Amino acid sequence: MSRDGQTAPALRHDYSLAEVRAIHDLPLFELLDRARRVHTENHPDGRVQLCTLLSVKTGGCPEDCGYCSQSSRHKTSVKPEAMLKVEDVVAAARRARDQGATRFCMGAAWREVKDGPAFERVLTMVREVKALGLEACVTLGMVTEEQARRLKEAGLDAYNHNLDTSREHYRSIISTRTFDDRLRTLRNVRAAGISVCSGGIIGMGESIDDRCRLLVELSSLDPHPESVPINALVRVPGTPLEALPPVEPIELVRMIATARILMPRSRVRLSAGRAELSREAQLLCFYAGANSIFFGDRLLTTGNPDESEDEALLRAAGLVPEERVEALSACAE
Repeated sequence: MSRDGQTAPALRHDYSLAEVRAIHDLPLFELLDRARRVHTENHPDGRVQLCTLLSVKTGGCPEDCGYCSQSSRHKTSVKPEAMLKVEDVVAAARRARDQGATRFCMGAAWREVKDGPAFERVLTMVREVKALGLEACVTLGMVTEEQARRLKEAGLDAYNHNLDTSREHYRSIISTRTFDDRLRTLRNVRAAGISVCSGGIIGMGESIDDRCRLLVELSSLDPHPESVPINALVRVPGTPLEALPPVEPIELVRMIATARILMPRSRVRLSAGRAELSREAQLLCFYAGANSIFFGDRLLTTGNPDESEDEALLRAAGLVPEERVEALSACAE
């Protein structure tokens, strides 16, 4: 059933590249109209999920992801920092809740989770965030089945692990972790009963077919990811991708609209790169099917629109933030 009580079309997990490319390349207004119909059939209430993202362990990552400011292999302004204390994370989560966020996501610049004191601290953070009535999400790199099980026992709602780009383009962006490593982590997370949050980044020198292949991969997951973050590359000085041209806003709109059509019930999150978009471009993204944003002035190490700007933007669009009870109910569906 769709959220308005009508019978919803069966979800598909078998889109071909040709089908996705045909959707992506529709005349813009036709694409937007189609995405809007799908969106209102599945999300009729005009509500937007507000998520806050906090880096609990910044910098010093051993991987070579070409876009990342936190890689120890790149000469960026980000320096390794000690892991945050639990009480500092709880204070940040409480502020986020009081400002209207319903999900609090904690990120660590790790290649993979290692058992030990740092992981135990993350588990405590998850428990404390849940005690505040928030959805808890983490992004920690690769996890084993057992680690995912322990995160679930601590109360974790969602695990973010992006595929980043197509399998074909992936090797030109990252060499220290394989595409299949990422898929394995998603399987481990899902096996533990944790919601999957997985999307990608556009603007990394990929082709349109690469973008469509990424969406084919994401929509082939069964069930579809609960959340699909669509990021535009933030060109961080000192990273290998710093000199690439900026993403055209309409390209981001097309990506969001196509994701909405392929994954009707997922939350499509307008993520990194939003600070570089005009109000009008952001409104187009919402119209195309985005119904989740990161809320707060930082996304790990990069900038994000001011909270007051976002509140004004949502009012202008007639959109309403999700309430905590609604968010938790939607996550359980």
